[in-house]
Amino acid sequence: MKPDNQGRARLDDVERAHLVDPSDASYRIGRWAPSPDLDELVRRFWVPVWWVPPGAEAPQRVLQYPVCLIVVSNTYARFYGVVTGLSETVLTGDGWAVGVMLTPGAGGLLTGDVGTWTDRHAELSEVFGEKGGDLERAVRSAMAADPGREETQRAATDRIEEWLRSYLPLDDDGRLINAIVEYVETDSSVVAVAQICERFHLTERSLQRLTRRRLGLTPKWLIQRRRLHEAAERLRERSGTLASLAADLSYADEAHFVRDFKTVTGMTPRRFSARFG
Repeated sequence: MKPDNQGRARLDDVERAHLVDPSDASYRIGRWAPSPDLDELVRRFWVPVWWVPPGAEAPQRVLQYPVCLIVVSNTYARFYGVVTGLSETVLTGDGWAVGVMLTPGAGGLLTGDVGTWTDRHAELSEVFGEKGGDLERAVRSAMAADPGREETQRAATDRIEEWLRSYLPLDDDGRLINAIVEYVETDSSVVAVAQICERFHLTERSLQRLTRRRLGLTPKWLIQRRRLHEAAERLRERSGTLASLAADLSYADEAHFVRDFKTVTGMTPRRFSARFG
């Protein structure tokens, strides 16, 4: 865990986004950071390996961060834009995937206009042409030996790093977006778009244009998503009342918070919290 701006220990930034069912033991996930030279393009790699009994399903629900993803599995190879609602992947049978969580600024660098990919995904070959097909083949070749071994998984992410290096360096707008998102995600006192504008010396119109172009999102969405991530983390701890949590997250009242949480996750805060009882 790492502290938030108020000094409290907080979950890993992936764990607070993953609305995991604590009773689900159908998968194992390896996670690690990129090589230092790719810090501006990659937040982390994650490699799930799963084994779901025949006829059963294991849905994985995630409140995605404002980033694009690249995922190569044993059955598909895709580029994902940001999912503005709840992202759900249903695992069946036995399988594996090698995932890349890009930085906020990287999506636009790779695709030109990341806004066209909001709430969409496509095969790598459609997005990147032959270059995407090359990446798919390289990852599958590396994972062929034994997908469950970390050495195999790291060999696969090494192939992805080699592929991504051709896009370096990140441009100035990409660095600015990375800084803006980090500011919103790590400072829970940020509850208004005007605070972002003041911190980065931008007009609201300039900020809106920048986030639309490089994230496919609005600044307001960034703030709401941070609040919901924090809510999911706090609800796991099952401490305090919903009214106090809503107040801590700067909601006008408990009803507004409950409505936001249920609209995006499909669960009431009480139902989500009860899973961790």
